[in-house]
Amino acid sequence: MLSLGIVGLPNVGKSTLFNALTSAGALVANYPFATIEPNTGVVEVPDARLARIAEFVLPQRILPATVQFVDIAGLVKGASQGEGLGNQFLGTIREVDAVVQVVRCFDDDDIQHVMGGVDPARDRNIVNTELALADLASIEKRLDKAQRAARTGEAQAKLEKGLLERLVAALSDGFMARTVVPTEEERPIYRGFNMLTAKPTLYAANVHEDDLAHGNAHVERLRAALVEDGEQADIVIFSAKVEAELAELPLEDRAAFLEALGVAESGLDRLARAAYHILGLQSYFTAGEKEVRAWTVRRGARGPEAAGVIHSDFEKGFIRAETVSYDDFVRVGGWKPAREQGLARAEGKEYVVQDGDVMLFRFNT
Repeated sequence: MLSLGIVGLPNVGKSTLFNALTSAGALVANYPFATIEPNTGVVEVPDARLARIAEFVLPQRILPATVQFVDIAGLVKGASQGEGLGNQFLGTIREVDAVVQVVRCFDDDDIQHVMGGVDPARDRNIVNTELALADLASIEKRLDKAQRAARTGEAQAKLEKGLLERLVAALSDGFMARTVVPTEEERPIYRGFNMLTAKPTLYAANVHEDDLAHGNAHVERLRAALVEDGEQADIVIFSAKVEAELAELPLEDRAAFLEALGVAESGLDRLARAAYHILGLQSYFTAGEKEVRAWTVRRGARGPEAAGVIHSDFEKGFIRAETVSYDDFVRVGGWKPAREQGLARAEGKEYVVQDGDVMLFRFNT
């Protein structure tokens, strides 16, 4: 399951966002470290295509894809040296697939800011610096061992040493580990380092509801900081307050509520889409009488890999996948007319799965 870690300085709206997304009731309080142990919640990823597919299949149940959100304790300056809850924070963040850094982009005298005032560029820099310093300390220890091993002439040790030297240089200069691009040979080693600053990151700019549709000067400052640093990352504008209100509304009233604020989608929808984008993911569907279900798979995955998301036996025994595009499936009205009109294709092991494919796998056990 895709796991997203919600991080940021204390009092920027992390736990309020988490509560709204998961309805988990995490503690929300106006003081640092209200979150001590990480809170975890599983959220369904909204996808309107599921309901459309179900109209033609009439399944017993509909199962969306899911995302796990982890609300991690607020990070403070000095976390890489153990300040605040630094060591615990950094240990938890290593376990997630991607990072959602919540940045405060609203002014409110009633909500204290741990740094004394609102400055999203500074706040982002504090968080990223602490993550980079923690990575640097870890990588320097590895480099010392790799240098000793490389003296023996072992090819793998020499390869690791070269990669580690490039990482130390980048991190020492204030760059994130993700700016160092490994070679094909180095890629497995790179992944094994599990660096904090190598994780895909997106920024969630928390604004007042009046700024939800178009952002504000704080958001523009954050955007400018990304450009200045050459970081290509998505910024999702959201309002933790709006998300909290939205979570309490009946489903049928939510669209009108969002429309009145000038937006078409909730923060969850936009965060999920942005997360899929930065992780290179997409959805395909299975559709039968028992269930219509969305499955998450990486872009570029071939048929057997997609089958393996359901069960490893499907991948091992893969024969072929009967496949219809989503557009064709709903246009003609389901499996039967799709087959009759020649729109259901028998795809083999080399087929590259497309976003929205409706698939039925054939396999040997």
